[in-house]
Amino acid sequence: MAVQRSSSSITSECTQVHDPASEKPDVHTNHQLHGGEGESAIPEDKKEEPLENAEDDWEHDPENPRNWPFGTKWTMIGVVSFYTFVTPLASSMMAPALELIAQHFNIASPTIMAMTLSIFLLTFAIGPLLLGPMSEMYGRTWVMHISNLLFIAFNLGCAFSPTAGALIGFRVLSGFAGSAPIACGGGTISDLFSERDRASAMAVYSLGPLIGPVVGPIAGGFIAQSIGFKYVFIVIVGLSGVAAAVGIPLLRETYHPVIRLRRARAAADPEKAARAHPHLIQEHGSKMHRLWADLSRPFILLTRSFICFLLSAYMALMYGIYYLMFATFPDLFTGIYHFSVGTSGLAYIGLGTGFILSTIFGASFADKVYLSLSQQNGGVGKPEFRIPALIFGSLFVPVGVFWYGWSAQAQIHWIMPIIGTGIFGFGMMATFLPIQLYLVDTFTYAASALAAASVFRSMLGFAFPLFGEQMFAALGYGGGNSLLAGLAIVFGIPFPVWLWFYGERARQRSSLAR
Repeated sequence: MAVQRSSSSITSECTQVHDPASEKPDVHTNHQLHGGEGESAIPEDKKEEPLENAEDDWEHDPENPRNWPFGTKWTMIGVVSFYTFVTPLASSMMAPALELIAQHFNIASPTIMAMTLSIFLLTFAIGPLLLGPMSEMYGRTWVMHISNLLFIAFNLGCAFSPTAGALIGFRVLSGFAGSAPIACGGGTISDLFSERDRASAMAVYSLGPLIGPVVGPIAGGFIAQSIGFKYVFIVIVGLSGVAAAVGIPLLRETYHPVIRLRRARAAADPEKAARAHPHLIQEHGSKMHRLWADLSRPFILLTRSFICFLLSAYMALMYGIYYLMFATFPDLFTGIYHFSVGTSGLAYIGLGTGFILSTIFGASFADKVYLSLSQQNGGVGKPEFRIPALIFGSLFVPVGVFWYGWSAQAQIHWIMPIIGTGIFGFGMMATFLPIQLYLVDTFTYAASALAAASVFRSMLGFAFPLFGEQMFAALGYGGGNSLLAGLAIVFGIPFPVWLWFYGERARQRSSLAR
């Protein structure tokens, strides 16, 4: 789910009504959003990129990835999309096999058993904070290649781990390496396509992170039941190997500043090239500057912006519930509904269906509301126009959690809890989109705001499964999920209503907002 960041920001730019206040009269005020022209989807700093583009005629340069041939661009999209499919797949593919893993390693603690699954998310959250700036130092391509090769090695370690501790350790490492496509993939899309042209590319790219966590458990259940749980990891290794075999020869560097810096440094007169790109050299020449800026900004936003903190906290709560479901599905559907290990993976189809329906209908609803409100406001969009869609999505989250919990508690037909997870999945995706669009629209450092939300939610995705088994043992599926649904109501209803009435005033007082 970390991957939502890029697709959401793209949607923001593809649908956002023109705002005259956002014009930059000194840099490209009349540029068209075609070919090599226009800015990135989520520039590291909305103030920097226009200055970099103004330093030379980069928009019409044949080395600009936005001016590459159509076939070359879509080859890049295909490779990156495949990279980005494999790692979210690995985050959840072992979920149906948790009971088999516990038996193999003699794991008696439900916390340790859940940790073998969720520990992946801990470093999957932290990884982009380091790998993102590394891609700005060395380019996106080799960060993805090297991380993918390490991902192969660490998943082989998972497959042949002699102890539970070794398995957890390799899951930690594989989560970090697997975060590289999430850190770099959305940026690659924006490198290749201008705002007007990138919608189709983002649709293809977004399929991987959307479908991967759902396909993973479905396949993982049958693999674990038929040939053993270690082959879950071997299948992941095989898919990553295919990605490497295709990606290493075909993938080219797309990050604009790195391409231009490499060309400047290879010039016959490097000093002359540096004088031609003063702002580029200043902002991207210092590795420690890039690393420190990208590591510190998300935490500054979380601690100094009330809006960023609470929106990120609500996203984190939903992501925690999501991974808690992943960790407790095997016990529910094999223990109560007597599914086999293989068929228990099919229980995840409810979440996937909810995600897909929400992507189709929830995004359309959000766009229509935003455009309608913007037209009523004289054609000027505001971040607060995202809030009605957020409130709409928030209504589905507690309904889905209540439905899932009490139908499981009553042990009625197995389709009922699965329907509940589908309603929750619909609400989760319907709220993620407006939250992320609000963050992108509001904060000067949009990428850092999204990184802050991503780190927060992945931390709760790691933590929630660790206490889920004990909570459900004490409160039951009905009581435990009622507690979670109550938290979703407390976070999901009052604060968005407050944002609708007072968000603009709060933004105007904040030094971090645009």
